Amino acid sequence: MSQYPPLKLHVPEPTGRPGRETDFSYLNLSPAGAVRRPAVDTRPLETVDVADALVRVLDDNGRAVGPWDPKADPELLRAGLRAMLKTRVFDARLLIAQRQKKISFYMQCLGEEAVSVGQALALQPDDMCFPTYRQQGILIARGYNLVDMMCQVLSNDRDPVKGRQMPVMYSSRKHGFFSLSGNLGTQYIQAVGWGMASAIKGDTRIASAWIGDGSTAEADFHSALTFAAVYRAPVILNIVNNQWAISSFQGIAGGEAATFAARGVGNGIASLRVDGNDFLAVLAASGWAAERARRGLGPTLVEWVTYRGGAHSTSDDPSKYRPADDWKRFPLGDPVMRLKDHLISIGKLTDDEYTRMQQELQDEVIAVQKEAESYGSIASGHVHNVSTMFEDVYKDMPAHLKRQREQAGA
Repeated sequence: MSQYPPLKLHVPEPTGRPGRETDFSYLNLSPAGAVRRPAVDTRPLETVDVADALVRVLDDNGRAVGPWDPKADPELLRAGLRAMLKTRVFDARLLIAQRQKKISFYMQCLGEEAVSVGQALALQPDDMCFPTYRQQGILIARGYNLVDMMCQVLSNDRDPVKGRQMPVMYSSRKHGFFSLSGNLGTQYIQAVGWGMASAIKGDTRIASAWIGDGSTAEADFHSALTFAAVYRAPVILNIVNNQWAISSFQGIAGGEAATFAARGVGNGIASLRVDGNDFLAVLAASGWAAERARRGLGPTLVEWVTYRGGAHSTSDDPSKYRPADDWKRFPLGDPVMRLKDHLISIGKLTDDEYTRMQQELQDEVIAVQKEAESYGSIASGHVHNVSTMFEDVYKDMPAHLKRQREQAGA
């Protein structure tokens, strides 16, 4: 007989389920302004404490405190607030459009707007972003035409990708937004490769890679970290820890035993764990990581702690696996409201100005939707001609594709 009891596996379980409030103490939050700001040229191993703590700038009263305060121009902060609000309004309109069967599918970034908008404003316009399906804020912050953006979701005659992508899987080379992939994790290795190519060519542009907490369990994530560390690729490796994959808690991907940021340190990469709902912290951490990349100091991994406010997608019902009021109770709050409160506290915004901004953006997005729908939608019976599937694959269409196109009657 063994002297030990029978073996058992540990299966991570969230602290909250429907009918049981979440205990968010597992987040291990640091007070605003309490985490040190390492020198930009610090050694990766010297970021262990920052990868375990939480970089925060805005306190509970909306004041910017501590060494990570970016001292940002208030006009930049107003631009960030406007881009976040526009992203939220855009999402809300398209969620309704999906319910009206004008589009087949949609994914919001409700509650996560700060991470994408904040980093977009901290990067140069020609830096390349390799996003997931919740970084539409990057395109909006970079000024992508909203009609074209909405037409891609509607898959109509003005769709820039001619119906070849699922809704929300945008692509815009002009705006440094690499084509989205439904196979999660692929954008990490693509971004590292792009960053390596930029360095090989002697370019000055850097890459920004995005992944969710659940997708860190993919092999591509670990391969990307190895290449980024070994070759000191000029890339920011973003992990958006919004607490949930499709319906599995972040602990299933390994977030229970250690922070996701700790994985970067373990691979020899400078790493930060940051309040992703604090717009000023996002600006500061993104700027720190971008400077490291531009100075040839290698990659930085950033874990953004945030919360998915809505469903995973329009095919998901989160009430089946988490408390309905979780987002309202999330201790890091709403990123839009936190930035609004900060701007009001420093005298750079009033409640009336905020209300007018909301209305202006509502009117703008409604007008965009009206124009975009004039080019067609699923509800109007729009279908792309089959011939388009053969185009834009090769510079010169090979004979076998020409034959297939003829056989398809296109």
